[in-house]
Amino acid sequence: MNKVVKDAYEAIQGISDGMALMFGGFGLCGIPENCISALVKAEVKGLTCISNNAGVDDFGLGLLLKKHQIKKMISSYVGENDEFERQLLSGELEVELIPQGTLAERCRAGGAGIPAFFVPAGYGTEAAEGKEIRVFNGKPHVLETALTADFAIVKAWKGDTMGNLVYRATANNFNQPMAMAGKITIAEVEELVPAGVLDPNFIHTPGIFVQRIFQGKNYEKRIERRTVRT
Repeated sequence: MNKVVKDAYEAIQGISDGMALMFGGFGLCGIPENCISALVKAEVKGLTCISNNAGVDDFGLGLLLKKHQIKKMISSYVGENDEFERQLLSGELEVELIPQGTLAERCRAGGAGIPAFFVPAGYGTEAAEGKEIRVFNGKPHVLETALTADFAIVKAWKGDTMGNLVYRATANNFNQPMAMAGKITIAEVEELVPAGVLDPNFIHTPGIFVQRIFQGKNYEKRIERRTVRT
């Protein structure tokens, strides 16, 4: 099975209106920039997007929000996007906010075939409304269901033609669990190498989870909040 595709536009073929998509990365670090740009140009709408955050106004998922291509956001941190706030307050955007660790575990559970699990985070808050509560070791826990998506779109540092992926530093966050939880997983990589080049001991996502892979280009790798010494 040949998993290598030419570019982001070929990689996103089959993504259509109303689908659920997972986007790897942490803040603006390790996000699939090429695929997001391709989706903006493809003008698919009504998307449910599962991501740690919603990008910023002019970058990342903020580009899809700006064109009203996202119907619902399932996220953990959304505080850097004014357009997200405007759409939320105006009722244009459905939002499900999830504690960050719970979001990561729901994605991991989806990829592992675990339908649901109990977690203490969120008990006593709006995040627990309408959910089953059980007590373990004297402490209330909330029942959370796994998350999966029609497509998972991730970005890796290196990948090979068989779909094996290696992430770098912070970019590993959410990319690794989400790569396992998509019915179809698309990986864009900074460097695409022949099969057998990557050290098996350092592969984060085995190629069995990846259906499409391509070498990206023109990565901006923006810093969300640059902090330097005075």
